[in-house]
Parts: sequence; C-alpha cells; structure tokens
Amino acid sequence: MTVIVFLVSLVGCIVIGIPIAFSLLLCGTALMLNLGLFDSQIMAQNLINGADSFSLLAIPFFILAGELMNAGGISKRIVDLPMKLVGHKRGGLGYVAIIAAVLMASLSGSAAADTAALAMVLLPMMKTARYDESRSVGLLSAGGIIAPVIPPSIPFIIFGVASGVSISQLFLAGIAPGVMMGATLAAVWWWQARTAEIETMEKAKPAEIMQSLRQGIWALFLPVIIIGGFRSGIFTPTEAGVVAAVYALFISVVVYRELDLRKLYEVLYSAAETTAVVMLLVAASAVSAWLITIAELPQMVADLMEPLTGSPILLMAVMMVFIMIVGMVMDLTPTVLILVPVMMPLVHAADINPVYFGVMFILNSSIGLITPPVGNVLNVIAGVSQIPFERCVRGVAPYLAVMLALLVLFILFPALIITPLHWLS
Repeated sequence: MTVIVFLVSLVGCIVIGIPIAFSLLLCGTALMLNLGLFDSQIMAQNLINGADSFSLLAIPFFILAGELMNAGGISKRIVDLPMKLVGHKRGGLGYVAIIAAVLMASLSGSAAADTAALAMVLLPMMKTARYDESRSVGLLSAGGIIAPVIPPSIPFIIFGVASGVSISQLFLAGIAPGVMMGATLAAVWWWQARTAEIETMEKAKPAEIMQSLRQGIWALFLPVIIIGGFRSGIFTPTEAGVVAAVYALFISVVVYRELDLRKLYEVLYSAAETTAVVMLLVAASAVSAWLITIAELPQMVADLMEPLTGSPILLMAVMMVFIMIVGMVMDLTPTVLILVPVMMPLVHAADINPVYFGVMFILNSSIGLITPPVGNVLNVIAGVSQIPFERCVRGVAPYLAVMLALLVLFILFPALIITPLHWLS
C-alpha cells in the first residue's frame, strides 16, 4: 500500500503539471499521512537539513563558473582553438563541436548550458558550410550530454550527497567514460560526413594556431587546476567550485576584459536563479528520502529484486532499464534524488562498486536528456536553432543509438570504468 501511495502521489502530481520540487513535498505529505506521522515541524526540519550540506556549496559556485565562462568569452575561445586545428578537415566543424563539447564539459558540468553555447556559436557556421541541419543539431545535442559525466559535474555532486559516495572518486571515474563518449560521437560523425556534400574551411596557418592557443590557454588551465587540485588533495571538490568561479571571474574581467558590471549583474542573477531551482529540488527530495527510509521502501525493493543480487551484471541491466524509462520523462536532477535512495541498498547487497554505479546512473540519466518524448537538451537546441523538435529527434537518433550501445558495453565490462579510476586514484 505504501508503494502505491508513493507512486500515485508523485507521478500524479507530475502528470498534472505541478513542479517537481512541490510534487516531492506533496508526495512526502501523502506518505506521512499514510504512515500516521504527519508533523509540519518534522517536514520543515528535513527540508532545511536537505540543503544544509557543505558538499552542496559546490553547486552554486560551479553554476556561477559556467555562467562566467559563457559571458566572459572563455567558451568562445575554447571553440576557436579546435576550429584552427581540425576545422579544415572534411566535416571539420563536427569534430570541432565534439572537441569543444569535451573541453566545455570539463569546465561547467551543465548539459543544457553547454549545448546552448555550442549551438549559438557553431550552428550558423554549419549552415553556411551546407551541413545537414538535422545531423548538426543531433551531434551538438549528443555532445552536450558529455557535460554531466566529465568533472566538474553537478549531477555527480548531487549523487554523492544523496548516496554518501565520494564526490572526488565520482569525478575521477567520470573522465574515461566521458572521453569514450566523445570518441564514439567522432566515429559516427566520420561515417556520416564521409559522403556528405559539405564545404571545407581553409587550413589555418601556424601563426593563427599559435595566436588561438595563446588566447585559449587561460581557459584550458581551468580543468587542469580543478582536477589537479582535488586529485592532489590541495582542495576538496566543494573548494574546487570556489576556485573555478574566482578563476573564471579573473580571466573574464582582467585577461579577456569582456565582462563589465552590467554583464556581471546578469551572470550573478542567472546563477542565483538556477541555484535556487536546484537547491529547492534537493531540499524537497530530502523530505521524500527520509520518509522513503521510514516506510522501508528500499527494503521492499531489495526484497523484490533479491533473486538478482547474485548476478551483478543482470541486476545492473535491470536497474539501467528502469533508470532509462524514468529518464525519458524526467530531468536528470529529480531522477537522481528520487531513485538513488531506493537503489543504493541493492547496489550494496549485490556488492557492486558504488562509484561505478554512480557513473552509470549519471551516464544513463544523461542519455535521457536526448531521448523523446521530453528530451530537455533537445528542447534547448530546438529553441536555439529554431528547428522543429521532430527533426532534432531524427538527427540525434544515430548518436542516441551508439550512446545506448556504449552503456551496454559498460554494463558488460565494468572494468572500462573501474580500471581507469584505479589508475587516476
């Protein structure tokens, strides 16, 4: 009965259009009434405790860093460098998009923001060079979902707080699969571009490459500072967010000089608005997570799937299918906040590496961002490009297929994620 109350109240609220955060609070209220525990003070206390975490301080700072990079000219210079290096090759703008997506993923950690930034810069150039619009938006959408996987990743921070898994380990574990995602996209793009009638750019001169490198080197230092800092123990992932924001502010104002007071106000306002949305979700989920534990829902799910705990690969496959179904209709952050408390007991019972599961969870949920019927990243690029949503879906289909194939490969061979993690650790 408790499971039915949980599902009906949560799904029902979402279906009728209530925002996710308030749906989680109403779901928590329904569970409290069902259990005979309703107390507004307890709900308020859990709501406050849900956002009262040192690790969560990284979220506003990484969001601010991403906003500063887009407004301060850092993102533009990150695109310019691969443009000079590979832009002259057949389908060169596609390779530029993939390289830039990987580089920007190591700076911001936001799929929607990275996709929008890349689309605004590269789509007009792709249209001028007679690239197929559907394929172009498909590639840019697929490149955008690398952002939640490569550190610094906001979803990894949320997963780490929700599950108790080391955020530093999640960051390090995301590097290899993120790079593999980029390589997979490059292979598909090469196959599509080899027969397409598209214009090529002139090869950049060595002097132009050096000039672009000199301008972009400040931006490229940021992921080195972030990853090197928490890898060496100089600062924690939370402190890395502060370092990233301060560094991005310094480069935007002092070095590139593209950020004035008016733009800075807009950046701070946008970052605060995004942070408020994310933190309200996190706080609201704490109420539901506490009640889920009190109602012993994780234990019920564990008992239901106990026959699968003897086969970690089969259990992972079942959980990944379930996460994929949820991710098709729900955004990444609420998917993490709702499902992690339920699934982590199963992960421990089956002796699955929790860091590996965390990477797989975020990768799977990221794929959901380009999966119909919702596909938030697809909606972002459809809005930026003014291309109908249906055409965006057709364009992203080949990339979605290979991302799903890569996910299956990671399920069958966990060492592809775990072994590079051991090397980096």
